[in-house]
Amino acid sequence: MHRLMLCVLFLLGATTAFAEPVTPERVSTLPVAERPAWESFLQRSRAAARADQAALDAEVAANGMTSALQAPDGGDFKLPAKAGDAWYAGDEARRLADVILSYQTPSGGWSKHTAYGEGPRKPGMQWTSQSKPGERPHYVATFDNRATTEQLYFLAYVWHATQRDDCKAAFLKALDFVLSAQFPNGGWPQGYPLEGAYHDNITFNDDAMTRVLRLLQSIGSGEPYFAFVDAARREKAAAALAAGIRCVLKLQIDRDGKKTVWCAQYDPLTLKPSGARSFEPATLSGAESARVLEFLMSISTPPPEIIAAVEGGLVWFETHKITDIKKTKRDGITTYESDPSSTEVYWARFYDLKTDKPVFPGRDGVLYETYEGMAAGKSIGYDYYTTQPGSLLNAGQNKWRKMLAQKPKK
Repeated sequence: MHRLMLCVLFLLGATTAFAEPVTPERVSTLPVAERPAWESFLQRSRAAARADQAALDAEVAANGMTSALQAPDGGDFKLPAKAGDAWYAGDEARRLADVILSYQTPSGGWSKHTAYGEGPRKPGMQWTSQSKPGERPHYVATFDNRATTEQLYFLAYVWHATQRDDCKAAFLKALDFVLSAQFPNGGWPQGYPLEGAYHDNITFNDDAMTRVLRLLQSIGSGEPYFAFVDAARREKAAAALAAGIRCVLKLQIDRDGKKTVWCAQYDPLTLKPSGARSFEPATLSGAESARVLEFLMSISTPPPEIIAAVEGGLVWFETHKITDIKKTKRDGITTYESDPSSTEVYWARFYDLKTDKPVFPGRDGVLYETYEGMAAGKSIGYDYYTTQPGSLLNAGQNKWRKMLAQKPKK
């Protein structure tokens, strides 16, 4: 198909639906019985946003500053060591904990891409590096790129190693933040407080919601790292997890009575697939769906509806393998080339919602039918192929089958 025609189709929404924010006006169109919960959610979100901004404004005024400072930009925060490692009792962990505590927002979460290596947050400094002072706050707190969930794990591991009360208090505050951020239908947005556009979507992209579910699962698992969580919060976390799982099951795409996989984003009010940025259209997701399926397969006593969801996902992945390409490097850049003799197995990051065929959205706003066409336009924005589903179909599925066989019969 001609490149211009592809662009026109993309802009007309042939395979995408552009994100709408959660607003009072949209909430007012919901069934009457559903409105109070959503109105309460919006009130919480607005109150959290006001609290974050008021705290920053107070610091700026108290320090005689004309404007806030922008937080230093950095990479994704990832745990420096495994759970239980002696590292968490050392001086390096202590210093990092001090920095992380300083960047916790008044509402309880964390931003992303913060350069913790530059030391604690300074008075009058924003909690986010993602917007300039005076601009509309952006990613003040988020679940994107491991943010908030990763800091929660870190604080729990430091507490387990040191019994630091400040880490415990910050963890509990952040857990309350996570619970408050859950939509009435069980999903989680990319960012909270809400900031509009695709950030309000229920977001599996980059495993945002899946990481929240795994955190709640860990809290209720009996792991010693979370022993300090009180019974009331444990009960709330368990209820949030259950609601989240119900949402996941509801969002699985059903085609002609057959369960398939998931999209990366959904409109939180309609639960319909939604796009995000121009190169993130509403499509089935090979990468994110694999992690959602992996989470569902980790549930030790799955009820029939989870079993059906997993079985449907496994069948879909089995029938959508891509085996005629090979991974290579060209001019030092990783790329994929057509090769009918290749024994490598991949899945696409994006599959068309109607045809289940791989599609390749470029950063130029064009939806390409082939990887080669997109790469030729030098519009690569992702690693468009993944091998993640392979581990589910092999070792993961074997473990799953064994677990089901051992499940007590009713």
